[in-house]
Amino acid sequence: MKTVIKTDNVEGFFKRGRVIAKLADQVQPIPAERIIAYEDPEELARILTTAKIALFRAIKAHPGSITDIAARLKRDRSAVKRDIDDLEHAGLVSVEERPHPGHGRFKEVRAAADRVVLEAVIA
Repeated sequence: MKTVIKTDNVEGFFKRGRVIAKLADQVQPIPAERIIAYEDPEELARILTTAKIALFRAIKAHPGSITDIAARLKRDRSAVKRDIDDLEHAGLVSVEERPHPGHGRFKEVRAAADRVVLEAVIA
């Protein structure tokens, strides 16, 4: 599924809704995409830092536990966890608790999108 991250406002949200409703009324296929829109470009910039983009790419290439990902990236685990929380809140990654072979449980992190498109228009 394609995920689009962009700046937009409430008017854009309802415009996209009308387009989708029109496609549904015409029994046309609805694009398989998820749109994450931020009204404030500064909020978008806070979510998509250089470190978080690198983290997302690493997760997409090799999903795994938070500890494993932090070790691969040579970053502090708590900093990686905070960034993963932000990416999860934005809908870019999913975190699922799984049994750990031999003992306990661990949190597996995976990319929630196979393709991410960034659109930024600052008006």
